[in-house]
Amino acid sequence: MQRRPRRNRKSESIRGLVEETQVSVKDLIFPLFLVDGHHKQIEVSSMPGIHRYSIDLMLKEIESCMNLGIMAFDVFPAYPESLKDAVASESYNPETFYLKALREIKKQFPEICLMSDVAMDPYSSDGHDGLVKNGKILNDETLEILGRMSLAQADAGVDILGPSDMMDGRVGYIRDMLDENGFTDTSIMSYTAKYASAFYGPFRDALDSAPKFGDKKTYQMNPANSQEALIEADLDMEEGADFLMVKPALSYLDVIKLLSDNYPLPIAAYNVSGEYSMVKAAAEKGWLDYERSMQEILLSIKRSGAKIILTYFAKDFAKLLK
Repeated sequence: MQRRPRRNRKSESIRGLVEETQVSVKDLIFPLFLVDGHHKQIEVSSMPGIHRYSIDLMLKEIESCMNLGIMAFDVFPAYPESLKDAVASESYNPETFYLKALREIKKQFPEICLMSDVAMDPYSSDGHDGLVKNGKILNDETLEILGRMSLAQADAGVDILGPSDMMDGRVGYIRDMLDENGFTDTSIMSYTAKYASAFYGPFRDALDSAPKFGDKKTYQMNPANSQEALIEADLDMEEGADFLMVKPALSYLDVIKLLSDNYPLPIAAYNVSGEYSMVKAAAEKGWLDYERSMQEILLSIKRSGAKIILTYFAKDFAKLLK
């Protein structure tokens, strides 16, 4: 035999020399859950090891992560039902606890990359990402609300806005509003191909944001479709997105690869709550090796073409590298 591929696998040092894909903590964004109040740390029952924090303890958690090399965070707010309404008015109230927390995080840690979520569901009494009327999610009427929300978050110091709502035209609408109000440096990481997935359940537990009726299939994408992602990516790039995101990650590695091969923008992938929780559950049962599974999952996402990975594994992965 003239070619023996095993020669390039015969030792750890040689395997290292020919290794094609590496994951660094610099590739990762760590999602965090915020609650109102003081000295609160509440574990999400369906996401072992992940907590909801009040701002005082979230600042400590961010500092702990920074010491491990994590420098990018995506903060999601968990609102009580008493503050939710049909038009998500709390999302742009300058005195709301979420916006005040974002300001404090950037004040304490100006060097980090701070990302936020733009969608109505955390603030909506209907639990949907858009404005509901007569049981229908309205597209164009939602854009005004998303625009006001985006301006409020940009004003609070957010570096990257993450429109996760999947309304048509929202990237262009938000970009225009940001630019017209002097926030030309605020980036947009569009949830370009966000699928109507079964893997979001634990996240909705964390935010108490499940829809009160129906589902999200009229705006989130059909899991059967990949070519449709090219349409969404074309629009988001034309409308001014700085990054394109695929969500979830593991069941959509082909879509990550498709966007990576066809667009010059950095591709992000959201390794979502259900993907995290199923590994945690299997590891607790002794069915999987947690650390090896975590590393293999992150490698697969990076290998498929994602430059950026939003993942609940971020802190555990950083500890492992440390």
